[in-house]
Amino acid sequence: MRTDQVSDLILDVTARVITPRFRALDPDEVIQKKPGDLVTVADREAEAELTAAFLAATPGALIVGEEATFADASALGRLGDAEHAWVIDPVDGTRNFAAGKEDFGVMVAEVRRGETTRAWIWQPRHDALFVVEKGEGARVNGEPLPALAPRATPWTAAVWPRLRREDDDRLRLRSTRGACAVDYPALARGDIDALAYRSINPWDHLPGALLVTELGGVARVDGEPYRPGSTGRVLVVAASEDAERAVRAVALG
Repeated sequence: MRTDQVSDLILDVTARVITPRFRALDPDEVIQKKPGDLVTVADREAEAELTAAFLAATPGALIVGEEATFADASALGRLGDAEHAWVIDPVDGTRNFAAGKEDFGVMVAEVRRGETTRAWIWQPRHDALFVVEKGEGARVNGEPLPALAPRATPWTAAVWPRLRREDDDRLRLRSTRGACAVDYPALARGDIDALAYRSINPWDHLPGALLVTELGGVARVDGEPYRPGSTGRVLVVAASEDAERAVRAVALG
């Protein structure tokens, strides 16, 4: 599929399936997959539509969707070696979405032979579509994003709440926004300098990691380059090598 076709698909599915449910979910349309992990009817229907479209356009491609993987994780183990794969997060920031908060998005990544090659992050309530192609830079609403410029300390890092301790005076730590579809674009736009996560699900991080690294940043798991199939304790994504090392040192204790 052409890049613009994928963009149009994401916007269409969002407009028809997700946006009408925003602040309009019935109680029985929000389910706990496990304690604290929500899914809504919008997540499930959007993923089903995106999956069907990708399979129709690229028969034989591996599909790794967040909701399908919860039911059957077998596809996840094949992602790192897949010839061609689509990774789907139908509603990133489901807790925000279910609570009527605007910080959520739809994310898709394309993977070929263990490398993320294209990615899309759509923020419907902020009207921002980020599209990135490996080797071709990144755009937001069609406009090129400038390369990340490493800044002087103190660096601002968005991290999970338990890491919010000031162990390094080069860092100013704040909580993430509860949606990678919001956190990664904030880093790409220079609003923050680094991100750190303990959960390393590919649907959460492949799109944003490509966005940041294509702009000159780094994405590492326990100090090793992040890629499809990566596992580890902590993923740190940063605008510079120095910021990544400082956040990783605090995160790994």
